[in-house]
Amino acid sequence: MKTSEFDYDLPSELIAQTPLEPRSVSRLMVLNRASGDILHRRFYDLPDLLRPGDLLVHNESRVIPARLFAQKATGGRVEMLLLRPRDDLTWETLVHGKRVRVGTRLTLLDAPDGAPTDAQAEVLEVGERGLRVLLFNKPVLPLAKQVGTTPLPPYIHTSLTDPERYQTVYARTPGSAAAPTAGLHFTPDLLLELREKGIQSAFVTLHIGLDTFRPVQEERIEDHRIHTEYCRLTPEVAEQINQVKLAGGRVVAVGTTSVRVLETAA
Repeated sequence: MKTSEFDYDLPSELIAQTPLEPRSVSRLMVLNRASGDILHRRFYDLPDLLRPGDLLVHNESRVIPARLFAQKATGGRVEMLLLRPRDDLTWETLVHGKRVRVGTRLTLLDAPDGAPTDAQAEVLEVGERGLRVLLFNKPVLPLAKQVGTTPLPPYIHTSLTDPERYQTVYARTPGSAAAPTAGLHFTPDLLLELREKGIQSAFVTLHIGLDTFRPVQEERIEDHRIHTEYCRLTPEVAEQINQVKLAGGRVVAVGTTSVRVLETAA
């Protein structure tokens, strides 16, 4: 299958640059797979579109301030994106910068003003397409909270005034470089309404990584190499899903990240 078959026109003026408030007033397109009919609703209508006994599967991964800036001893600036940990101090990263070789030492910069900090990293390994393994002198997750910023999709051109708006309300486990965006439209009140109507929720984890920011460049979609992502589905959630299916309920994945977890575990 050719990659060009997935091309479509999306006018830039139709891409929202700021989130709606409240979250649940966003538009929702509903497709009836049997008839092909399309309805235009609002996300807060979701409880009326599901049935008691159905199960929503959410990705509870939390976005980390994964975009970091650093400089080399020569003064050259480097931008890096945290991808996944090997341990508290060692991370696989996507690095943008010239001549960042094994042994290169980097001084982390404070995100608001670009001032050097006492945090440092050394390049341990060099991989393909900008991948680097870095050893930091401080635990990375607390460090990222201090000096990092939240990476936004390339089609968002406004700054993020409230980082929590780029988190789902049920985000728990830190690790994603980008938000599981389908879940951004849920509010605590909407989750409560779903629960009161007998619509269950289950939570899986998939930390969104490198390929979210990398375009598919191969002519044939089958030739595209996909990097790995960490995911987790607990035995308890697997049992919950199986029981819903046995009872005739529908399992509804919230977004493609939840789909990837379910398909991996199936």
